[in-house]
Amino acid sequence: MKRPKLVHFTGIESDEYIHIRASMTYSSGGKFEILDDINQNLKEIVPTRPIQNLGLLSSNEFRLKVLGLTRDDEETIVRSFDSDSFGNFNFKIPQPEAQKVVKLKLFETRSRPGLELMIGSFIPTKIKRPKKILITDFDKTLVDTRYSSLKELYLSLRNPIHYFPPVESSIQLVTDLIREEYQPFIVSASPHFYENAIRDWLYQRQIFTGNIFLKDYRNIFSFFEGDLSTKDLKAQGFYKLNNLVNILLMTGIPEDLVLIGDGFESDTLIYLTLAAVLVGRYDPWTLWNNIKREESFKLTNQQHFRFLSKFYQLKNMSDGNPPGKVKIFIRCKENMLENLQNRTFNLDFANHLKHMVHYYVG
Repeated sequence: MKRPKLVHFTGIESDEYIHIRASMTYSSGGKFEILDDINQNLKEIVPTRPIQNLGLLSSNEFRLKVLGLTRDDEETIVRSFDSDSFGNFNFKIPQPEAQKVVKLKLFETRSRPGLELMIGSFIPTKIKRPKKILITDFDKTLVDTRYSSLKELYLSLRNPIHYFPPVESSIQLVTDLIREEYQPFIVSASPHFYENAIRDWLYQRQIFTGNIFLKDYRNIFSFFEGDLSTKDLKAQGFYKLNNLVNILLMTGIPEDLVLIGDGFESDTLIYLTLAAVLVGRYDPWTLWNNIKREESFKLTNQQHFRFLSKFYQLKNMSDGNPPGKVKIFIRCKENMLENLQNRTFNLDFANHLKHMVHYYVG
């Protein structure tokens, strides 16, 4: 029978809460599905191809029961949460002061009424102190991917990510920062069903993180639910900025934040907008009035509200902390370097903060 399974899980323990972002779907079914998978993996261990996960485009609703366990396996928290229509969860649970939660057990309780189906056990990622957070883009930053034509898109679906050339300078930068105890997060505009393929690629290069945030294309084509619209197929401003803010709302304001992206899209402006709140202490309303006319943003009415709401949350958090350090690294081609270094932005706040941007050739 088809059984609920978890296809994405991020658990972050920071300050007073444990933040959970997860996504569920149904397994493809089949009596011997698990045995077949194991036997296939024993025969040939090969990288995952994105096309293998196209089934994640389907939509289902689930209910997740969360048990919080102490170090001695005592139950200290029992909560239930409903997913959105795509099977996605985004919630937080308070961390008890007396009996700290150190691991979580998850059960799905909606698909088979009366039954609690064990989904898995997880240990939340603890944000260390001092907080040192690394957020990096993936496409054209760590891997020189190309999706500009239908042929290139088809090849990207059919082949593992190592089909595309890696950007060694970016990989070295990321691994060096991880050695300096920065905790890594990946934010990419790749479709959400690329996650297994991206994780395989990262693990092959000793970049170990389950904190991967991808674009859920079901949101774009949903008329009744979702943050994104069809203009977000090309405009990455709101999508990426929204995920950057989501990460910082989960981790808390870091003492050190490193942002890595590429000079081929709008990463530089997106990162400077975030830095304007964290370091420049700009008012979100002022920023909104500045960026809403930019090609890379083009906010819808719903996104206007969400942008302001989340940015005011972030500003309130940052106002209670001394300004942290923000470093921005942008990968570019050698023939672009001089033009990018001498670049003048249309926005005053970006020109004021552009000294924070470090360009490197890769």
